[in-house]
Amino acid sequence: MTHNRKISVIGLGYVGLPVAVAFGNQDKVYAYDKNQQRIKELKEGKDLTNEVEQKELTAANIEFSEYPEIIQKADFHIVAVPTPINNAKSPDLNPVISASKTVGENIKVGDIVVYESTVYPGATEEDCIPVLENVSGLKAGQDFYVGYSPERINPGDKKHTFTTITKVIGAQTEEILEIIADVYSSVIEAGVHKASSIKVAEASKVIENTQRDLNIALMNELALIFDRVGIDTMEVLEAAGTKWNFLPFKPGLVGGHCIGVDPYYLAHKSSTLGYIPQVILTGRSINDEMGGFVAKKLVKAMIKENINIKSSVVTVLGLTFKEDVPDLRNSRVVDIINELETYDIKVQVNEATAVKEDALKKLDIETLDLEDLAPADAIVLAVPHATYVEAQWTGILRLLKNSKGVVFDVKAVLDPKSKPDSINLLRL
Repeated sequence: MTHNRKISVIGLGYVGLPVAVAFGNQDKVYAYDKNQQRIKELKEGKDLTNEVEQKELTAANIEFSEYPEIIQKADFHIVAVPTPINNAKSPDLNPVISASKTVGENIKVGDIVVYESTVYPGATEEDCIPVLENVSGLKAGQDFYVGYSPERINPGDKKHTFTTITKVIGAQTEEILEIIADVYSSVIEAGVHKASSIKVAEASKVIENTQRDLNIALMNELALIFDRVGIDTMEVLEAAGTKWNFLPFKPGLVGGHCIGVDPYYLAHKSSTLGYIPQVILTGRSINDEMGGFVAKKLVKAMIKENINIKSSVVTVLGLTFKEDVPDLRNSRVVDIINELETYDIKVQVNEATAVKEDALKKLDIETLDLEDLAPADAIVLAVPHATYVEAQWTGILRLLKNSKGVVFDVKAVLDPKSKPDSINLLRL
């Protein structure tokens, strides 16, 4: 399917870059990001998010720029900027509002603006459109048009990609909905789903991650219960999983810029309407507390092993929010580190994918190469990057003092059947 629209993409992170590349394989794309360093890297064919390979990036017909005027060359603008939360765990719409101002300064009559950033139902029409109108002096639904198509990018997932995931779309009018459908259908192999309104499209995305968050919260609560019972949660889940309709969720840390954030957007909207969402917020609370639980359980096990806590060394493997992804945003591994340090434990960190400078700048955490780590009394395998998983117990043993100690395998990726007798293995 073809279309006659010229595409611009605003925001070139985990979401925006794959979008730009997909359209750039078809026709010229105008790509803008205010981060000059990011633009420089992309022009050199480098994507530090590892979402797009160099050959894909260089093959796509994309004009990269840190100057927003490039948007004027297009008439179909896709906004893909982050929508984080602030320290009070309330939606931070500043990035999407800023992007709206930028787009508003550069759009013209007849243009279409499509937001992909995850927001609560109503944000596009109530928060973004007024900014577009005020800045541009144009009227939405008359001079230009707005749609919403939530991103579904799964960082690090090479199977479920931008082009292979069904695209949900919503728009101000039926006519614009069809145009947006034609544009996305030109690159989306899995097809599009036309929502009846922008709000329905917004809500569909925010509940996807809320559902996952709550399912993981249930597993985490079960882990807290079974820890008190004295049985292994993973063994329980393995047994329960023999039933055909048992959902295969596992306990773990829930961070990142989606699952650990999006439920707060829905909760915020609900609260403004007079309803406090108890289940959603309780799930969030459980998941946010798991880092502290991991640290405390580890310390108790170390005490039972007669390890002197105040003179002990704990190595944490992995710092990003997800395996084999260099994204440090909202990493809950930080909670483990902070809790361990309250016991005066020396904590040292190795991270296999993220850039050292990023960890220091964004999280104020120094990361060390494996060969520079001091022998440890205990290890927390926090993020199962491939390099750790492939090394299995051989890699773990070489990091411990005398090849013995306590190991907390947060995501249960180490084979318990081949565990050395010198190791006290903990799992959620």
